Amino acid sequence: MSGISNALRIRNALENAIVEGIHAPGARLDPEALEREFDCSRTPIREALHQLEASGLVRVMPKRGTYVSSWSVEELAERFEAMAEAEASCCRLAARRITAPELAALEVLHLQCAALAEAGDAEGYYRHNSLFHHAIFRATHNAFLQQETERLHAMLQPYRRMQLRVRNRIPRSWSEHDAILAAIRAGDGEAAAMAMRDHVIVQGDRFHDLVAALRASAPAGR
Repeated sequence: MSGISNALRIRNALENAIVEGIHAPGARLDPEALEREFDCSRTPIREALHQLEASGLVRVMPKRGTYVSSWSVEELAERFEAMAEAEASCCRLAARRITAPELAALEVLHLQCAALAEAGDAEGYYRHNSLFHHAIFRATHNAFLQQETERLHAMLQPYRRMQLRVRNRIPRSWSEHDAILAAIRAGDGEAAAMAMRDHVIVQGDRFHDLVAALRASAPAGR
């Protein structure tokens, strides 16, 4: 396998591990450990970390190492605000442009989320919640907006995952999805945008819950 394709494989694996919470925000990524994990030289590891830095998922700190991105309270609030606006735009366009097969697929994902929420399957709900959002991104039929929103979505996934740990957040999340889907189904772009913005934005008690979850999961010594 070439160095470039090997770097891409490692980058994708690390991105998934970060998004899934295996490497928590603030955790140090040890290049030597990664070399052993992926059975490769330092070069593809370095390239993969460089790609992840460009995406915003990791930070390279000179003479200290590479860490999974972790932001201040203010930085986190700014990113959730930007994410809420990007996803609201996606909903506005999706309400106008979604095709019948795409709407049917979104309906199926919504029902699957309901079953997982009812079963108390937090991991399953987390995965299908992400699929629900990505289905809306695709339904914009705007490749640039989809790409940029997916980049922001990946950057914030570890934090969105933390939110689902808060008591009763999963059933509330599903109810918010229900409002989003109803607006898209009705072709009401403004209602869909408003419902998605309210779903993604983290304010008040929800933000305090997220910060508390973040502090509880912070790596020791960080």
